[in-house]
Amino acid sequence: MSAEFAWNIKPKDAIELQKKLSNRVILEPLKKPIKIIAGVDASIEKFSDQLFVAIVILTYPELELLERAAIKIKTNFPYIPGLLSFREIPGILKCYQKIKNAPDVIIVDGQGIAHPRLFGIASHLGVLLDKPTIGCAKSLLFGKFKIPEKTGNTSHIINAKTNELIGIALKSKDRTLPLVISPGHKITINESVNIIKNCLKGYRLPEPTRLAHKFVNEFRIKTKSTI
Repeated sequence: MSAEFAWNIKPKDAIELQKKLSNRVILEPLKKPIKIIAGVDASIEKFSDQLFVAIVILTYPELELLERAAIKIKTNFPYIPGLLSFREIPGILKCYQKIKNAPDVIIVDGQGIAHPRLFGIASHLGVLLDKPTIGCAKSLLFGKFKIPEKTGNTSHIINAKTNELIGIALKSKDRTLPLVISPGHKITINESVNIIKNCLKGYRLPEPTRLAHKFVNEFRIKTKSTI
């Protein structure tokens, strides 16, 4: 197994692997129009080693459901902020194999380059699949920004160490915290934000990850009830 697919490693080795693989992240404009978009989300109960992953595939920009898949997998990697990919990507890759419609862009519930090593789960997944990916997280892991006041407003997420732009905070709904949007791989910051905006349908989360979140929790509850 090549090093980039080595999941059963120590946290300190995972950090070093992130530093190495972050050099493979490419931020560039999309090469073709988006026709199919995916949303990815994972769920795990506290103190459990059973990980549930769901992927939904939608048309874009219509956001009509084409297909969806979900799986359960055992994970041995602990929950450590900044190392989410080593806990969730094995399940995401297994679930991705069940998908028939290859997406042009994948939105991941997690970070892209808005990450201490500029290599969050969206970047890691994008590099492994060689696909454009966007990180759309519900909270900030790394960087600093001013909270946008009105729905639709945005603010820059800045790397405090380098003062570089690493993402955008978007207030997607009234009375909610902003989304943390950052490119994962093979896409730009502006394209990432515009795509997320186009995927909003009155909820805080964009439709691809909102539906993936809904489906993975339904799948988890159904799976537990049949055990």
